Amino acid sequence: MSKKEQHSFSSVLSINPYKGGYFSAVASSLKIVATPIYSKEQYVISYLNTKSFINSNISVSKNIPQDDLYDAIYNKAYDELGLDQAIMYQIEYIETFGNLEEGNRSFHVFIIDPLAVNDIFRNAVEKVKYIDYIIPAPLLLKSLYSREIIQDSGVHCFIYFQENDTAITIYSEKEFLYTKSINYSFLQMHERFCEIHGEMVEYDDFINFLSRENLKNTNNSYKTSVIKLYKEIFSNINDILTYVKRALDIDKIDSVYIDTELSTLTKIDEMAEVELGIRSSSYNFNYGLLSEESHIDHLHSLMYIYTTLPEKERYECNFTTYHRPPKFTQRDSGRAILLAVAALLLAFLYPATYWTLTYAQSLQYELLVDEYKTVHNIKVTREATIKNKEAEKDKVSKLLAHEQQEYVEKKNTLVKIHEVKVNYPMKANLIQVLTKDLNRHDVRLEVAIYAETEKSDKVEASKGFKLGLVASNDKKITDLVKYLTKTYEGKFHFSINEISYKVEEKLYFGELRVNLL
Repeated sequence: MSKKEQHSFSSVLSINPYKGGYFSAVASSLKIVATPIYSKEQYVISYLNTKSFINSNISVSKNIPQDDLYDAIYNKAYDELGLDQAIMYQIEYIETFGNLEEGNRSFHVFIIDPLAVNDIFRNAVEKVKYIDYIIPAPLLLKSLYSREIIQDSGVHCFIYFQENDTAITIYSEKEFLYTKSINYSFLQMHERFCEIHGEMVEYDDFINFLSRENLKNTNNSYKTSVIKLYKEIFSNINDILTYVKRALDIDKIDSVYIDTELSTLTKIDEMAEVELGIRSSSYNFNYGLLSEESHIDHLHSLMYIYTTLPEKERYECNFTTYHRPPKFTQRDSGRAILLAVAALLLAFLYPATYWTLTYAQSLQYELLVDEYKTVHNIKVTREATIKNKEAEKDKVSKLLAHEQQEYVEKKNTLVKIHEVKVNYPMKANLIQVLTKDLNRHDVRLEVAIYAETEKSDKVEASKGFKLGLVASNDKKITDLVKYLTKTYEGKFHFSINEISYKVEEKLYFGELRVNLL
């Protein structure tokens, strides 16, 4: 079901209208239903096999308004396909987007005689009354791609054998492209088998052989005839695929998926791969469904998955004529009855409602008066408390401001005392140490400057001296810098950018920077 439908139905009933098979699905669990009955809580879905409808491609102009699109496709289908004008066919369609003619929109149409629909679903409708969705079987395969059960792209061919029909369906790039019924349903295969075998064989015996015997191992007398039959079938399929590739301009078919509604021991996919020369697999897809049945017709699994997809991820192509009646509230008669009942209820309820509202209003007024008195007393008490607290707050705030002022003054005094006590002796001691080193290297001190910088976003805080050095030889200055750097490594950082020579004084000058680490 789509997301909208999931809220309305608790189960899904899928129908094989050709064999009368019914499966019920609840919470991803499938089970066979021997005697189906009508239930408004179940969503009912079925299908039409490929043999039951006509299908073709129709192109119409892009200029046709959406409201007139169905009529345009309907009329063109009658004209191009030569449909019997005396029959009002049911026509459904899906839009295709490959190999578009310029200025046109392309549609794949599915056409069926309504009388054929009635014949196919007569027995099912007698049991379940309504069928919510009837879809062409080839379109169910779209579910495999929407659910990413098949993730590969390319051109895929699906072949499915049933009692009443065998169909070839082709999907290209995960979109429906082509379908055709071939004359090899199990009933037709039985007739052809009897011709090849040269004698009449019961249909049940033929089916039992196909489902219970493995052609690789069996010695049954039917083996040779069945092998010939399969070769004939694959030869016919190969001819059809050759035609389709040429007609639809397909380079190659990437994969073949082949299976039957029977549970068979013979690996038909292996035979197909040998005969067709295309990679082949069975329909053993991971549907994510649970069942106690040993084998389930794959179309039942596909129908259930189809109902769980959102509308945008599946093909919308519904042939049902067995719709449920609208809900009681959506029918004209239902609305009229509900309106009459509502009018009667209003006529009787108005006096009682008026009295009830009057009594409730008076009761509410008395409760509000009592509540006001209580709240007013609380308000007066709290206002008095707030005034007292505000007076205490002002008094405490003034005292706090006075104490903070005294704290700041004492702090500033202590900072100044620390500066005098710690920093000045440290500076003098540093000058004394450096002076000894200057004398040792015969370098004089011209000027000494102490400087501090505060920390900012771009500069780290620092303390240090700028010493103006004077010497008769520039080597004395460089030796001094090397000595100081080595001796006081880890304590100070020394740097000198330039040593200059003054001719008049015949002396060398340099500015030594000393940073305290």
